[in-house]
Amino acid sequence: MAYWLAKEHVGQREDIVSRFDPRFWTVNFPRPMMAAVTTTAHDALRVDLAFYRRDDLAGLIWEAEDRHDHPLLAYETARDFRECRLGFRWRSSGVLPLDAVNGPTLTIEGRDGQGNPRAWYVRLWNYARGTPEDAAVSIDFADVLGGFLLPEEADPVWAGDVDRLFVSMVPLGYTGADMGFDAPAEGWVELTDMVCEGPGSVLAIGDVGVPPHGAGIAGGYDDSYHLTPARLLRQALHLGYRGAVNHYVGMSHYFRLGADGLVTLEGGALNGPCLAWHRDFAGRARAFGFDVIWSLSFELFDAHCPESWKQRAADGSPALTGWVPPSTLLSPANGEAMAYLRAVARAFVRIAVEAGLSPKFQVGEPWWWIMGDGRPCIYDVAAVAAFAPVAVPSVRGTLSAAQKAALDRAGEVLGAATAGLVAAARDEAPGCEALLLAYLPSVLDPAAPEVRRANLPPGWAKPAFDVLQLEDYEWVTAGDTAATARGVAEAGARLGYPVSEQHYLSGFVLRPEEAGQWGRIEAALEAARARGVAAAFVWALPQVARDGFVRFGGEDDMQAFDNVAFPLALGAEVEVAPGFSTAVLTGAGGYETRNSQWAEARTTYDVGPGVRSEADIAALLAFFRARMGPARGFRLRDPFDFAASAERLGVGDGVNRRFALVKRYGEQERRITRPVAGSVAVTVGGVKVSGFSVEDGGWVVLDDAPTAGAVVAASFVFDVPVRFAEDVLRVNRATFLAGEAVSVPLVELREA
Repeated sequence: MAYWLAKEHVGQREDIVSRFDPRFWTVNFPRPMMAAVTTTAHDALRVDLAFYRRDDLAGLIWEAEDRHDHPLLAYETARDFRECRLGFRWRSSGVLPLDAVNGPTLTIEGRDGQGNPRAWYVRLWNYARGTPEDAAVSIDFADVLGGFLLPEEADPVWAGDVDRLFVSMVPLGYTGADMGFDAPAEGWVELTDMVCEGPGSVLAIGDVGVPPHGAGIAGGYDDSYHLTPARLLRQALHLGYRGAVNHYVGMSHYFRLGADGLVTLEGGALNGPCLAWHRDFAGRARAFGFDVIWSLSFELFDAHCPESWKQRAADGSPALTGWVPPSTLLSPANGEAMAYLRAVARAFVRIAVEAGLSPKFQVGEPWWWIMGDGRPCIYDVAAVAAFAPVAVPSVRGTLSAAQKAALDRAGEVLGAATAGLVAAARDEAPGCEALLLAYLPSVLDPAAPEVRRANLPPGWAKPAFDVLQLEDYEWVTAGDTAATARGVAEAGARLGYPVSEQHYLSGFVLRPEEAGQWGRIEAALEAARARGVAAAFVWALPQVARDGFVRFGGEDDMQAFDNVAFPLALGAEVEVAPGFSTAVLTGAGGYETRNSQWAEARTTYDVGPGVRSEADIAALLAFFRARMGPARGFRLRDPFDFAASAERLGVGDGVNRRFALVKRYGEQERRITRPVAGSVAVTVGGVKVSGFSVEDGGWVVLDDAPTAGAVVAASFVFDVPVRFAEDVLRVNRATFLAGEAVSVPLVELREA
């Protein structure tokens, strides 16, 4: 499967969109308050708000540059707003009204006519007709004034170089003081009948439609809470993703908070903005033809988690992740914590049912946290009371029978907790599909082989769940495909789920400067599909959009290569012609400039001279038909160049275990992608080793990483990937009887 990292929109399909289209507004706000923007009509949006403090302020934002969509789907950057007029009907409740001090204000951020950074503050009430909570607002950006009182405080706006517009919303009772409300306050704002007029009222927008390619998409609410569901799902659909969206509900934005700042079920499991956003998300997913897998983990934002709920190490240290600020892990032994998660699970499954979706609930990465130094977090008060764990200073290395038994008991508690979550989901929606997501590098860590007792317990074995989902992005981005192969095989065998009842999540790229990892992610996704998983997902949509990742192909792509050999023996008369592509420019004085356009030679063959009998012709014709002419590649043994001896593959660094097979011709290097099975012999530091495997594509994967400076070399026999060069193969009996050779041209394929 091919992929592309698109950096910008250059000539692909476009459409037009109204500037200020409701789908493309965003929200921003300080933690811990919450806000969500949804589209209620083609010309309307709604912002739902949950305020906890008297200085909370949310912004409804339009950006001149689209920083959130995929490069092939983004709207054009247009910073000059002077040729457009924006009108809408404003209605609100629970926020300061239009006429109040600190009421809704349009902040315009950009530069003045001299290029100096500026911000203007436009009081919306100055451009409204109606009541403070229900008014028509009209703004002409060619003639708009900042300032509270007009004309006394008029501050003319120059809207020719704008970065963003920001509509502020604050709660009733706003004072700007750093203090909380006695009880959380909710509000909402609706902008309806939105219209943008004038020569600058429309924008070009990417409208690329990637054909369906057989993969699903994953994402998370914590990364997309500020966008509209319509915007997110538009991206997924246009980029060719189909089937189910694997949606992680997150750990930091879905919950309600009490006056003490801790999560609570009072008023419901989900805060109002989260509930509104997910109802819209579910309804639009169904309309777009997507299913949704609702993923809930044991992870919770640390600052809002009750202390007694947290997993803890033996010294009382809480389990904290590496995120900044950190999240924590809930103890599977704590009854209150698990009751809370069960209520959250029911709430999300209820949203699915109300939207008419087939309910699918995933328990996402449930585990007992392991500290960086190997200490297990199985010693919170509830865990100690439940299974009295003995001291386990570190899970790395050899453990005693008593320590193993402690991990077994921890696994039993974890299994019971996840079973409770599944039961809660199915109680809300009978027949709900249950899925388990396991992160293999942690639960099958080779340095801590006994951890699987606690974090991949027997209680998860089939039929505890309907589907086993696996992810291993740490191995994938490191190129450790051997670890992936061992891990997925072990997890499937340990829990008893055949590959047809497994899903695979491939990704993700944490930082934009690491975008080169997408190649390995794509390869891992295709490997999972090749082994027969029921579904494979790209993780995750925000990173796909950020890096411009595009997959190509179709669900039923014809295999481009058949791993079979050319059926006839080649004699000495076969023609072999290595070739290059070189541009030669000759100057007036006869001097030449030569530019080689290929790094490696590409060989053509004519294997017709090897055809010597009617049986050969029959075999050749059958083979040609089976390959559909040039459509499908195959293997050919070059009679003059088919072996390599002690070829240097690379030098160890103590980490890398994966090396590409190559053959050198002086300074030129040739990638070998079709080694002959069983022919590869490997040496490390001059010593022959047996602990290695050979992956498709000509990759040697060592069981152990070579030490720094150790030279890795290999000897092997190889075939050349080729295809028929022409769509027509001409042979006749007269030619054969006359002793003339049939012409059968072949062309070498580039695979690496």
